[in-house]
Amino acid sequence: MERDGRNQLDARRYMPGLDGLRALAVLAVIAYHLHLPWAPGGLLGVCIFFVLSGYLITDILVAQWQFSGGLNLKEFWLGRARRLLPALFVMLAGVIVWLSFCDPGGLSSLWNDVIAVVFYISNWWLIFHQVSYFASFGPPSPLGHLWSLAIEEQFYLLWPLLLWLGLRYIPRRGRLIRLIMALAFISAISMAIIYQPGMDPSRVYYGTDTRCFALLIGAALALIWPSRRLSADLPPRRRLFLDAAGGAALLAVLVMIWQNNQYQTFLYYGGLFLFAIISAVLVAVLAHPASRLGRVFGMQPLRWLGVCSYGIYLWHYPVIILTSPGFNTEGLSIVLAGEQMLLSILLAAVSWYFIEEPIRHGKWKKQWKRLPIVLRQLPRLLGAHGKAASTSIILIMFVFVSVGSGCSLISHTHQQSIPPRAAAKTEQTVKPVATQVQESKDNETESQAGTEAANEDPDKRDVFTGKGVTAIGDSVMVEVGPALQELFPDIVVDSKIGRQMYQAPQVIKNLKDQGMLGNTVIIELGANGAFTEKQFADILELLGKDRQIVLINTRVPKPWESVVNKLLAQTADDNSNIKLVDWYTASSGHNEYFYSDGVHLQQAGLQAYASLVVDAVNP
Repeated sequence: MERDGRNQLDARRYMPGLDGLRALAVLAVIAYHLHLPWAPGGLLGVCIFFVLSGYLITDILVAQWQFSGGLNLKEFWLGRARRLLPALFVMLAGVIVWLSFCDPGGLSSLWNDVIAVVFYISNWWLIFHQVSYFASFGPPSPLGHLWSLAIEEQFYLLWPLLLWLGLRYIPRRGRLIRLIMALAFISAISMAIIYQPGMDPSRVYYGTDTRCFALLIGAALALIWPSRRLSADLPPRRRLFLDAAGGAALLAVLVMIWQNNQYQTFLYYGGLFLFAIISAVLVAVLAHPASRLGRVFGMQPLRWLGVCSYGIYLWHYPVIILTSPGFNTEGLSIVLAGEQMLLSILLAAVSWYFIEEPIRHGKWKKQWKRLPIVLRQLPRLLGAHGKAASTSIILIMFVFVSVGSGCSLISHTHQQSIPPRAAAKTEQTVKPVATQVQESKDNETESQAGTEAANEDPDKRDVFTGKGVTAIGDSVMVEVGPALQELFPDIVVDSKIGRQMYQAPQVIKNLKDQGMLGNTVIIELGANGAFTEKQFADILELLGKDRQIVLINTRVPKPWESVVNKLLAQTADDNSNIKLVDWYTASSGHNEYFYSDGVHLQQAGLQAYASLVVDAVNP
């Protein structure tokens, strides 16, 4: 995001191709936060930003060192403050104003986040307060994305001091590069050591210590590939090699964004480090003035989006969070996603032209005094672009009206009552569910049996009591369990709030030891987080091939939903003794089934869920 090149740093060359790369990175992050199915690895865009920041900051500082023989740290830090803080404060003010009108209750819980953001410690705040980027229920904080800016700002604070020491006491450039890469390796190894497969990865995802390798790789690249020494005069063969390397790196970046997600162990066991290396290759190619790929990435509108990428990153997540319903069983709305993206870009453009640029260049008073004149003269200034401008103004009005209309919806959604817990459930809560499901079963039996069934002695009928059926689940099963036990008195239900799949093996072993593990096992886990393919394979091996297994997939408004459901569906397809209960499809379009968290069930949801389970286990 760095484009400063004033005073003694004017020797640094502007590289428009890197603005295009910023655009790619921020669009990938937006796609990830919109849960677009073709970009589950869009979170890797943050890694691109880290590599870029490490490269550009180090490139600036090394140029200053070579120009003056030292580093003006005061000027550097003041420049960073002028560049980053004004837009951040405006965004924070916008979020606070929005919540004041639309969700005052949500505002009261935001102040700690605001303080952490202002002091650029939000990543550690989230770690120490065990707030998961991936696994928390309830409305997410509109400031949750700013953990990455905290890491960058911490880097801006410490790295100039460390680089000054390195340039002063390690004059041999090669040795300094090796030292930086050694630190990067240590960071990546720390990520691999701390990460636990199948557990929430937020600690290693947020940590400055476990993420700084991308920034350090960018810093090492700046020493290997200083921008001011790159020449456009390159032999044809070397130019061809440069473009081929850039094309291969770009393809690898796109494939990893397409094929990866945040729950794959590959990322934390070296995948993110590999991605940072690939990103560094792409940065090197786009920074070179002889690169054809650099010229492509430097074209409009990519270049303009890259210029505004800081503001787009600041605004996109609050816009998405504050203009989306609390939960949605209808699936992705392309119209809403497009409006959210457009609004984010418009807010970023306003931030760039009227906040960031004027303040950075000390012209904000003059710019704001000229604003009324500019607005009056806008049609004449636009000239031939008048029609396009009129269309843009109409779009702006449409987006603000459409997105703003979601305010009342969000406020209403957040005011819904919280889901009851099993301990607070009464017989009256469960009995209507059981009664309705049983009546449905009785009606179905009568319809199939005809007149003979009507004359049959009810006492002689074979009634399935659930003997030999064991259900293992989380809080959803806590809610549904009483209804199942009323229908099937002999069923064994072992459920616990917050349970995850990695805990299932111990549960299964305990049930085996107590002689309570039936021949039919229902597994309802996945609402609280993802799990690895190996972890699930170990569970199936523990259960054995002789048991009938019923898997219930999940509906949860979190990014792991598709990961869990895909793995469960594939497992059911590959094993004849496994049946899949498709709760995700059955609940599609039924917002009335859920409480405001989009996971736990209201009465209608309990009825529908229990009916599906009954159908699956009845012989």
